[in-house]
Amino acid sequence: MAETKESWTSLAAILGTLAFCQTLLQLVLPSELRLASLKFLSRALRCFSSYCYFDVAEMDGVNINELYNAVQLYLGSFASASRLSLTRARNSSVTTFGLANKDFVADVFHGVAVRWEHAVTQRQSQPSLWRSLPVENRSFKLRIRKRGKDLILNSYLDHIIDKANDIRRNNQERLIYINSRSDSRGRPWESVPFKHPSTFDTLAMDLEKKRDIMEDLRDFEAGQAFYQRTGRAWKRGYLLYGPPGTGKSSMIAAMANFLSYDIYDLELTVVPSNSELRKLLMKTSSKSIIVIEDIDCSVNLPNRSKAPKAPTPRSYSDPGGPNAASGGKDGNNNTMTLSGLLNFTDGLWSCCGSERIFVFTTNHIDKLDPALLRSGPMDRHIYMSYCSYAALKILLRSYLGCEGEDLGEAAVSELREAVEKAKMTPADISEENRRNKEKAVSELLEVLRGRAERNEKYGGLREECQSNGVDEEEQEKRALESPKEVSYRENDFCKKVEDEDEKKKAE
Repeated sequence: MAETKESWTSLAAILGTLAFCQTLLQLVLPSELRLASLKFLSRALRCFSSYCYFDVAEMDGVNINELYNAVQLYLGSFASASRLSLTRARNSSVTTFGLANKDFVADVFHGVAVRWEHAVTQRQSQPSLWRSLPVENRSFKLRIRKRGKDLILNSYLDHIIDKANDIRRNNQERLIYINSRSDSRGRPWESVPFKHPSTFDTLAMDLEKKRDIMEDLRDFEAGQAFYQRTGRAWKRGYLLYGPPGTGKSSMIAAMANFLSYDIYDLELTVVPSNSELRKLLMKTSSKSIIVIEDIDCSVNLPNRSKAPKAPTPRSYSDPGGPNAASGGKDGNNNTMTLSGLLNFTDGLWSCCGSERIFVFTTNHIDKLDPALLRSGPMDRHIYMSYCSYAALKILLRSYLGCEGEDLGEAAVSELREAVEKAKMTPADISEENRRNKEKAVSELLEVLRGRAERNEKYGGLREECQSNGVDEEEQEKRALESPKEVSYRENDFCKKVEDEDEKKKAE
């Protein structure tokens, strides 16, 4: 009993001495020196350790580290830790497993044991005013024996990336992103699962034209060696133009489903400056489609070839003066310029990433600046035309479950002639097909005949319609095509004329 009491007394004396020494060191040594001493001691101990450690941070500078996301998917596929974090995106059916803070998972690759640990710490301050970062530092720490590092490290990381890509493909969960004014946790893109059902099989378009587009997309997807050999950024630009309702959005969805790419829907009206536009580009991932819809009217980017000849006098010291060549400010106080958009799509900043497709849409190609229409920003122009008979057959098969030939030779001949003259969009015809099979075909034929008669009656109003803003000759010149259909604006004008005629008759 006396010996136990003496032991406890000795232990208390030792602890008191250590506490006194700790207090003395805190008073004598500054905090910076104590921290440096601890780091030095830790490094000294690691020299005698049989393990080496690697950190995989969530953020790589201003970009999200794709290796971090790959490790998270890979570990979540087999992790058996005592505590896991579960996430599921809105409207998604896929649950993602992840390691909670300070939890670890063991793995074996080619006979070498490794251990992953997840660390989450609060970020003390923002290191730069130019960009905002997540409020938390997230990283995975890899522990591996020194003798196995040279044997498996590179091949192990390649294995993780390949497995993560397989998981993404098996999940079939593509995302569509939208940029917003608020930069939440350093992530300016907000995403939801992309579930648009459009494919090239259901797209109402000429079959030969679809095959050509699909082949072009395949060449791009498999073209990494070509782009490296020729010294070009691995990207491609498309311009989809034509009347409203001709399937431009459905084409984008079909491209995304065909390539299994994510979509970034870029809303230019909420981008305040060129620097913010570059930040958005840097935070997009590879294997993605960046979409800018209605480029002619989303921001003030005028066609310089149609600008007034006499420049508006302005002082170089006046930053708010008008500048038609660069865009200037619009009604939303947007200072993004044409030069900034060109750098975004085809300048030095466009090579920040790889395997990306830019898709622009417009209803008025004549309003776009020639600098945007050239190869680079818009490598290929795709005219989305009114519904042809080939496209009509696809709509009949999708909506009514019948081929055009099943309707009989007489009906096929009438449909073929009427649809070419009617100049109706696939969206309008799709609406007419939402009925039972027997009524749909007969009523559709009546609608096509009525539209064809109206086009023939008012076809001579082309010049008057062009004076209201329709410049088809310029469209044909720009697109290197010669569409023969009556402009959709002309159809709108015809409708106005009909309304005026009915009003006069009523009076």
